Amino acid sequence: MDNDNRTGLSKKMFLPFGMKLFISYLVLIMVPIFIFGYMANTILLDMYEKQMNSNLSGTLAQIRDNINYKLADTQRLSDILYFDENMPLEIMRYEEGWVSYQTTKKMLIPKFRQTVDSTNRKIWLSVYLKNETLPEIYNNDEPDTDVLAKGKHWELFHLRRIENKPWYKQFPQEDYGKTVIWQQVEDDSRFGRISLLRRLVDTRNPTKLETIGFMRISVYLSEIFESVDTRKIGSGSMLLILDEDNRIVYGSGDHVPDLHSDYRLMDTSRFTVLGEQVPKLNWKLTALVPDTIIQHETRRVNLLTLVICLASFVVISLVALGVSRFFSKRVSKVVSILNLFQQGDFHKRFHYKGNDEFTMIAASLNKLGEQTEHLIKEVYATNLKKKEAELETLQAQINPHFLYNTLSSISRLAKFGQVDKQHQMVMNLAKFYRLSLNEGQTIIAIHKELEQTQAYLDIQKVKYGERMEVEFQIEPQIVKFVTVKLILQPFLENALQHAWRGDRIYIRVSGWHDAETDSIEFEIMDDGNGMSKDTLQQVNSAMDSAGAVRSSGRGRGYGIRNVNERIKLYFGKEYGVQLFSRLGIGTTVRIRIPLRHVQQQQSTEPPDTRWTG
Repeated sequence: MDNDNRTGLSKKMFLPFGMKLFISYLVLIMVPIFIFGYMANTILLDMYEKQMNSNLSGTLAQIRDNINYKLADTQRLSDILYFDENMPLEIMRYEEGWVSYQTTKKMLIPKFRQTVDSTNRKIWLSVYLKNETLPEIYNNDEPDTDVLAKGKHWELFHLRRIENKPWYKQFPQEDYGKTVIWQQVEDDSRFGRISLLRRLVDTRNPTKLETIGFMRISVYLSEIFESVDTRKIGSGSMLLILDEDNRIVYGSGDHVPDLHSDYRLMDTSRFTVLGEQVPKLNWKLTALVPDTIIQHETRRVNLLTLVICLASFVVISLVALGVSRFFSKRVSKVVSILNLFQQGDFHKRFHYKGNDEFTMIAASLNKLGEQTEHLIKEVYATNLKKKEAELETLQAQINPHFLYNTLSSISRLAKFGQVDKQHQMVMNLAKFYRLSLNEGQTIIAIHKELEQTQAYLDIQKVKYGERMEVEFQIEPQIVKFVTVKLILQPFLENALQHAWRGDRIYIRVSGWHDAETDSIEFEIMDDGNGMSKDTLQQVNSAMDSAGAVRSSGRGRGYGIRNVNERIKLYFGKEYGVQLFSRLGIGTTVRIRIPLRHVQQQQSTEPPDTRWTG
């Protein structure tokens, strides 16, 4: 009794070796995984912070360079006037009347127009000249009007108008080619503009540069700072342009303070702040990125680290489970192979090391799979040869019937002594069979099929003369594709044998690329006597029946069935022939084949273009 109890207790407390190995493996792996995850998370956060600062710095540098480019482009406009050597000579000619008029009209006005037309941005060019013999040219705008809103324009004033202005008096001494100031003067600040200020000097005496004028080019801050856009750095951010006094002159963002407010009064504790100097303006480009963006990305990194750790844990758990179930894998392999055999897949092979029962089972199953696969290949090859033989049989059934009719026609021509027509028909027959044989190829280019069809029509033209009219309407681009040969001629032959209504017949052969189904469509239409509904139904039923050609011989609709079955046999069941007919109106045959290119080994001789129209 005690022995039984001990045995039962032992069975209850028994833990398989595979499970022990599985638990030990997990304990040993989980600790390193989560330590690695913590270290990786810390490194990723540090890398992200550095990368974000690097990206923001790069973005600010690009914005700064764009601003400098636009400032330099505006300065380039001033260079047109500043470095013009002829301009001082003309401006310094203090002569009234005709000379003054000629200088203004022939030199100054074209030069000013050239300057403002050299850019696609709105600019306001104001030129102040010392020579008061030259007339002033300006617009009489209202005092509170933003003149730059009208677009590109220029004005000419006398220098005395600004000689008492503080900004002019404080303008620095001239350093030739370098003294350029960007400043908000007059009403620039009010209308959101900034002006480039520059002297015009007489360079004839390099030791003493005499001021002959002054120029002011005003542009909108919004155009200069067009690249200052918070969409480049993230939602909730701000981009600010600060002047020398740390006052905001331009900003982008949803929460930008009022213009001209003091930046130092802003609460920036919730932002990461980066800055870039704009040397030409002596202003500063400042970016404020909210900490919420960084926190959001930090949460993403934390979540990614957690997901990776959990995924690693799951993967390692599966590996551990696989190791613990090592011995059961052999049976699982056998079962999986049998399942594949049951599904028809006999390619799988497997092997065991050693010399035991599993090795014998593996060898037997491998041999069974190899023999079964061999039998399947033999059956497939037999069916393929059968299919090719059927295709050749169908092909061979067409030509003898046509040859018999043609030879009968040649015999009648010989009987009536029509030697020329007889010779022409014999030559056309030879051409037809040369194209039909086509070196034994069943699949030919469409342009060869059309040549063969034309050869057949040339034979019939000798027989019927002007009573037969055939028109081709073939899209040129389809002739480079391929088809089963002899798919058009049987329908033309059928029409010429059965569709006559009176002593004439008209047949139209069309071909085009159907973009909707990405296939090629042929249509053979005649204006003959057509078929009744019963006859049409009988032909269509025979055509759709499996084995109709073989069972019905040369019965009604033989040519249609033959072509239809050859197309389906080679290209598939979704392609083939459709027949439409109305008694007393005519018959239309529509043939659909896939879009397939000519193989490289086939002839690439240029197609005949006489069928297109």
